[in-house]
Amino acid sequence: MKKPKVLIVDDEAQMRMLLRIHLQDSYQLLEASNGYEAIELVEKEPVDIVLLDIMMPNLDGKQVCKKIRTFNKDIPIILLTALNESKDKVEGLTIGADDYVVKPFDPEELAARIHVQLRRVPAPSTEGSILSINELIIKPESREVLVSNIPLKLTPKEFDLLYLLASNQNWVYTREQLLDKVWGLNDIVDIRTVDSHVRYVRDKLKKAGLQVQPIKTIWGVGYKFSSGDSE
Repeated sequence: MKKPKVLIVDDEAQMRMLLRIHLQDSYQLLEASNGYEAIELVEKEPVDIVLLDIMMPNLDGKQVCKKIRTFNKDIPIILLTALNESKDKVEGLTIGADDYVVKPFDPEELAARIHVQLRRVPAPSTEGSILSINELIIKPESREVLVSNIPLKLTPKEFDLLYLLASNQNWVYTREQLLDKVWGLNDIVDIRTVDSHVRYVRDKLKKAGLQVQPIKTIWGVGYKFSSGDSE
């Protein structure tokens, strides 16, 4: 069985070596010492997942993440950083990263997080499954969302969350179910991640001019998608 290909992006040679030691038995490894090299590799190589350091000179990890998302919306990106503030984690997820690991990290935890991202099931992507709900159109094959025919920019996880809910209208999902279906494993990613992503999607839909908020909160349970006016 072919090993998944992991791109390690870090300006510190010692950190790249440490990651290489922990990952080389299970994965094919590529390395980049700066953001420019990383972007070029992702554009040219069939990379399966990116481990991306935030604190790099010239072009930092957040800028690299944003750039990668302009041409590849699906590749999993895990941010590596010494920053442990909640606002830094939220910002990282908002710009399109899929997960966030704080240095110094536990090698087993990092391996588990990589495994989760690689085994995640993408949202259905068949030509006949375009969803059109009032002013909202969701195109899974191209991973596009339109509100009144105007494109709406969502991160990969925001898209997966919205598409899952919209594909099963009026079905109530618990937070644990959403965490498992969208993120892949509910005992590694914080349950509050679901709430924050629902909030981001709601805010973007509202700012785009959607008249009725379709993602409803079912208090004490979770969320559902409904095109009606009632909560």
